[in-house]
Amino acid sequence: MESSVTEMFGENVFNEDTMRARLPKETYKQLMKTIQGGEKLDPNVAAVIANAMKDWAIEKGATHYTHWFQPLTGVTAEKHDSFIEPTKDGRVIMEFSGKELVKGESDASSFPNGGIRATFEARGYTAWDPTSYAFIKDGTLCIPTCFCSYTGDALDKKTPLLRSMEAIGKEALRVLRLFEGNENVSRVITTVGPEQEYFLVDKSVWEKREDLIYTGRTLFGAKAPKGQELEDHYFGNIKARVQEFMKDLNKELWKLGILAKTEHNEVAPAQQELAPIFTTTNIACDHNQLMMEMMRKVASRHGMVCLLHEKPFAGVNGSGKHNNWSISTNTGKNLLDPGATPDQNAQFLLFLCAIIKAVDEYQDLLRISVASAGNDHRLGANEAPPAIISVYLGDELYKVLESIVEGKPYANDKTSKMTIGVDVLPPIPKDSTDRNRTSPFAFTGNKFEFRSCGSALSIAGPNTALNAIVAYTLKQFADELEGAKDFENALNTLISREVKAHWRIVFNGNGYDDSWRQEAKKRGLMELKTTPDAMEHYLDQKNIKLYTEMGVYTKEEMESHFEVKLEKYSQILNIEVETMLEMINKDILPASFDYMNKVGETAAKVKSIVSTAKCTAEANLLKKLDGLSDELAAKAEELANAHLAVKQLSGAMEVAKAYAEKILPLMAETRAVADEIEPLLGEGFKPYPCYEDLLYRV
Repeated sequence: MESSVTEMFGENVFNEDTMRARLPKETYKQLMKTIQGGEKLDPNVAAVIANAMKDWAIEKGATHYTHWFQPLTGVTAEKHDSFIEPTKDGRVIMEFSGKELVKGESDASSFPNGGIRATFEARGYTAWDPTSYAFIKDGTLCIPTCFCSYTGDALDKKTPLLRSMEAIGKEALRVLRLFEGNENVSRVITTVGPEQEYFLVDKSVWEKREDLIYTGRTLFGAKAPKGQELEDHYFGNIKARVQEFMKDLNKELWKLGILAKTEHNEVAPAQQELAPIFTTTNIACDHNQLMMEMMRKVASRHGMVCLLHEKPFAGVNGSGKHNNWSISTNTGKNLLDPGATPDQNAQFLLFLCAIIKAVDEYQDLLRISVASAGNDHRLGANEAPPAIISVYLGDELYKVLESIVEGKPYANDKTSKMTIGVDVLPPIPKDSTDRNRTSPFAFTGNKFEFRSCGSALSIAGPNTALNAIVAYTLKQFADELEGAKDFENALNTLISREVKAHWRIVFNGNGYDDSWRQEAKKRGLMELKTTPDAMEHYLDQKNIKLYTEMGVYTKEEMESHFEVKLEKYSQILNIEVETMLEMINKDILPASFDYMNKVGETAAKVKSIVSTAKCTAEANLLKKLDGLSDELAAKAEELANAHLAVKQLSGAMEVAKAYAEKILPLMAETRAVADEIEPLLGEGFKPYPCYEDLLYRV
């Protein structure tokens, strides 16, 4: 098995090994300079690469190619073109030029663009991202690309991500130049390992749930007799059917060069998790998009459906995507590893301080980066971090920084007293910190785990925000320290000042505790519960200043994304309301009426046979069902009228706020009534498969 895995790994990827074997030596060297050093690629070199890529793809059975990109929909997009070109004698040849590799054209008005592109301004371009390897999927050569408008505006999630990676790389390098021992460092990158949670349900059951088909979550459903209260599913024995799915999925991912590593049952019934090994951020983003696509495809082959919605079931945990983020050099050093020597400690503390400052000053941008209609159901629900952003450091680092805040020397039994960058910071082992599942942003030894990301989310947004805010802070630090006459004194002053200024964001306690909300409010931290609450801050002047100065977004792109994100939020809730009303009127109320009729007929029949029969149970059931049915019909009418009123509103923020503040509470009230009706119905009268069928049929 070991040899077959090593042989299959990356077999469908035009990776370095394949390029080295198929490209002329000079062409390969030039491409590596582009990938590793950011040098521009000569068009003649691109032509040679394109021809080699085409020959390799055809040998693999590919007949078409596509510029694979990530528009603002949050999923990937592709337009397929065949390799065939006509000849004068009426035949065809297989061709693929350097121009076709480097640049493509796509309709830019039919994708979300927030008004940047009108319908009559349709031209858009895709541009090859040579830092992410081309691959073959479904018999098609897929070329990872960026997507922009005719006017050069980014219309995708990858372009800003690459810009943010360039920004943090540049500013981190400036900081490293201030310390000895970094002479060989020429490049700094961020790395990510996103843990993906998901649910698997039986396809035949899913097909009977209109809400799951249209919205990805159950809009109705009474709690099953058994949920996750016994905690027996987490890390439990994986069911044979799921194990076969995982085995198949791993093969598909390994063929695409995706480092799928850890798999296990998650907390909720029917919930699983898959975690990959760290890789460069933009590649990790591409891989995560492919992972989600392959999960759906492989699940279908096994007669199941993969649910990636953040909250598909009420009463059990939803799904997140833990974004493990770190900063590394081209020499292999992790800049978030505390190290063991004085100069390394000072360097580590400076980077740590930059991150703490960035998270504190831009809490809103981090919350915005994970905001969605689905994730709003999950955040703060005692299964995910709260909607309040805070930083967890673990006991050791907390004590170190606390000593700085209090102006006291740090000391413990194992080390001498410490002042910043002078005496020795104790070695901090990788696992010296506990894991805080309630923290949105937790230090876990040599990385930060951003736990607020939703399972269906593209990780491009959160990592763009993370890279940008840390880059901006590192720039400020470099500006201050580069001109310092006494570097050590300036460093000590900066770290002490910034730790004290941003100590409020550090919290090592239980984020689920109600007292934390009160404490956070006293500290001046933001609690942005809904997507509209968060988006109100997106275009704040400080945020525009940060993104534009770092070259990550233009102001016009930010205004576009503001519109797109709010419109998507409202569109999702519009679909949910329409689906909910249809299910009530088409399924739930008719099922209730049918069952009441059946119960009434049964009672009448019993009385006709037994004249003294009181039929109290039947009468009580009929009374309860009749009352609930009337209440549900009234709630549905109230919801429909409120929804109609929202549709008359204009302005993306006004509409989104109305959905959040008026429609969502009404939906919850309506669902509560329907969920009371469901357990009262006889088995043959339930309008759709219930939670028992969904959570325990796989």
